[in-house]
Amino acid sequence: MVNAKKAGIVLLHAFIGWVLCAATMGIGMAITSPQNAILIHAVAAPLYFIGISRLYFGRFNYTRPFPTAMIFTGFVIVVDFFVVALLILRSLAMFASLLGTWIPFALIFTATYSTGLYATRRRRGPPNI
Repeated sequence: MVNAKKAGIVLLHAFIGWVLCAATMGIGMAITSPQNAILIHAVAAPLYFIGISRLYFGRFNYTRPFPTAMIFTGFVIVVDFFVVALLILRSLAMFASLLGTWIPFALIFTATYSTGLYATRRRRGPPNI
């Protein structure tokens, strides 16, 4: 039961990040051009995941930085594929856009991994010389 609870906590953080990204795209598409919405999302996505990662690593820290980055990014990719592409858009065209999908995925991974490294190194303190 404890492992399921920990997995749920990790996935909840990934879900919150995805919801923030989806809201950014939804609101952005409603109030500005698709290109501007994509640009705003590409900037906002890593910022969201830096904040979420700081919270996760500061409070829970159940997984190391690399697996956490893989889980967060993988969750976003899977939900984008099944929910956004297949159910909402009924097209995989979004995956043809570097700036619309692949760059934000890479930035989400990098933001989560870097934040995790920083948080875990900070917790351990400076190296003993």
